[in-house]
Amino acid sequence: MRISTALPIAAAAALLSSCSLRLPVKNNAALDPRLPEPETTTVSASGRSPDVLVWMIANDFHTGMVIPFDWLVESGFVPPEGFGSPRCVAMSWGNTDAYSEEGIGGVPGLMRVLLTPTPSVMELIEVNWDVAEVCPQMRIWRGLVGREYGPRIAAYLNGCSRQGPDGRPIVVRPSSWGKGVQLESRHSYFIPRVCNVWTAQAIESMGGDINPWFGLTADGLVKQIERSPNNYELIWPGRPEEE
Repeated sequence: MRISTALPIAAAAALLSSCSLRLPVKNNAALDPRLPEPETTTVSASGRSPDVLVWMIANDFHTGMVIPFDWLVESGFVPPEGFGSPRCVAMSWGNTDAYSEEGIGGVPGLMRVLLTPTPSVMELIEVNWDVAEVCPQMRIWRGLVGREYGPRIAAYLNGCSRQGPDGRPIVVRPSSWGKGVQLESRHSYFIPRVCNVWTAQAIESMGGDINPWFGLTADGLVKQIERSPNNYELIWPGRPEEE
């Protein structure tokens, strides 16, 4: 996973605008945290648990989510054509150049990313093993979310990407690691709407209690998910990347 640039709080504060911090996703009604929470479901006739296990992964600057793929699809998430049927899918968001092999391109590119709206992507990667084995360099938290939040997170993810004529998300390029793809985002990357805010809204969509203004940094988001009522549990402290 490529790392988005750390954003000092002072710089973010200086560039705050009147626009909403949350993404203007198409299906806002399904995501508005002010709406009543869905009714709690019971175990279905198939015996499935009413809760779903999800993970947040993070390094010092960047965060992402790992979510069971079958739950997303049955809830309405539309994957790109030809995408596999993995156990889970890892996803993160960011500036398209930062996710490319060429990178941002030095100081001029960095300033452009920091100071102007730039194109973005959502990276979608297949995960078929234990999350700590797939992402050993990342810190990893896990949490339980209600299965009934599936349509909300599916609608949010569908709204993150631009769709082609076939109604499926547009693939920009292969993923920066693992087996997956990068999808063309319908939203721009800019301060304060940075990579971690995408993650924060994904957690909100699954019933989390998150203030995205305090989730601009990875550690700011970590502090929120560890607190009640979110109660995500740290299960892997990460390890330094091998030289």
